[in-house]
Amino acid sequence: MARNSRQAKILELISTNEIETQEDLVSALKAANFDITQATISRDIKELGLIKIQTDSKKYKYAIVSSGVTTTSNKFSSIFKQCVISIKKAMNLVVVKTLKGTANMCANFLDQLSYPEALGITYGDDTVMIVTSDVEDAYVIQNKLLELLK
Repeated sequence: MARNSRQAKILELISTNEIETQEDLVSALKAANFDITQATISRDIKELGLIKIQTDSKKYKYAIVSSGVTTTSNKFSSIFKQCVISIKKAMNLVVVKTLKGTANMCANFLDQLSYPEALGITYGDDTVMIVTSDVEDAYVIQNKLLELLK
């Protein structure tokens, strides 16, 4: 569980901050009460399939690979399973409750799945909300997400 929660935090950090180096990532994780080393971060970056992309300011930062790499998808799926508390349907919405601070990573993962029934996905700190066009589509999405948890 420690590795999955650490990797979920890494995904959250790189999604919300411009993390340029492994040292920056180590510092950010230590500030979030994770006791880790640069070697551990290096392994996590490899396992998560992170890449460096150029920002508008011509600097480089870590980012999530948005390709269909199976090992990356499996890793995200595993982290998703660890972070989700509940999945409930409310009319044409699907509400996914997550561990505090992991909704961003879960929403990004769900967005990459590109479910055709999902009109849009939004998130807060511990909640992801998926908007569908009708109750039937919400039911379909809920079932797909529940299958992911198995």
